[in-house]
Amino acid sequence: MEENRDPSLRGRAARLLSRLRRENLPDTLRGLKGAWLAASCVCALLVVAALICAHSGASGWAAALGGGAVLLLLASNLWFRERVTSPILGLGDTARRIAEGSYGSLAEKFRDDEVGSLTEAINDMSVKIGAASRAQTEFVSSVSHELRTPLTAITGWSETLLYDEALQGDSRRGIEIISNEASRLTVMVEELLEFTRLRDGRFTLNLETVDLCALIEEVDFTYSELLRHDDIQLSCSLPDEGLPPVTGDSARLKQVLLNILDNAVKYGRSGRRVELTAAAEGEYVRVSVRDHGPGIAAEDLPHVKERFYKGRGKERGSGIGLAVCDEIVELHSGRLKIENAESGGALVTVELPVKTQ
Repeated sequence: MEENRDPSLRGRAARLLSRLRRENLPDTLRGLKGAWLAASCVCALLVVAALICAHSGASGWAAALGGGAVLLLLASNLWFRERVTSPILGLGDTARRIAEGSYGSLAEKFRDDEVGSLTEAINDMSVKIGAASRAQTEFVSSVSHELRTPLTAITGWSETLLYDEALQGDSRRGIEIISNEASRLTVMVEELLEFTRLRDGRFTLNLETVDLCALIEEVDFTYSELLRHDDIQLSCSLPDEGLPPVTGDSARLKQVLLNILDNAVKYGRSGRRVELTAAAEGEYVRVSVRDHGPGIAAEDLPHVKERFYKGRGKERGSGIGLAVCDEIVELHSGRLKIENAESGGALVTVELPVKTQ
């Protein structure tokens, strides 16, 4: 009791330390801001004291106090760099990983201060985004599987009814619309299932040596026949010397090319012409699809490969076809580039690495 009532400097210091140990401090004096404020106040007091000593003629004391202020300032800046700047840079790296799709990534928490609170907030956000992404993927997968059975029945029965020659007029036209819409929904469901397989790691590649020339010629033959009915010309140009082989999954690469061609026809229909070309350039084989339509709007171009992004066009779709293509190409260690051609129309290029011995 007497120690607590001690009016001396030693007693007051003991009481102050006891108060600090109990953390009975106002919010403005806690954590990093409190430490920085204390260092700033001490530095300011040293500078004031140095000025007073210099004015009084005590140059030695003035130099000592000024040097102490400088050393304290340097030490506080080094401390600030260690306790604040470096952890925040680490948090920035974690935030970038989360933005790139690594949901659930966690940053390491070092201390219980403001940076620690920020770390907890970012980790909590990452966990919740990861949970939301998993819930979205599970929901899409569940709904897609549930839709397959009724769509198969609708497609099958509508095609069966179309064989009935007694069905004429508006009734036949209605059945044709039902059949076409059911087919369109079936394609969308398959794209959604592909998307969920990619997201949960169930998407696998059967890698083998792929002859791209043969694959492109097959795609050209398959798709050109379909386009003739819509009065759209598909021209295919391959080098006379052929193309070097690549390592990949031929079925998945064919899926990518067909999807890109489908988009070229859908969005560039007004051009009435689609060009499919391929060439070897350095360590890559470039396969390009170009339409002669209006091209891609400048505000949509940076986002066309994002999942569920449908742009401002009037065409309908799931918004994940190009996203799936992009991930398939990345799994082949390649690149998918989407841009507007200089003379008009959209230009989509698939770059695949040449097979090395």
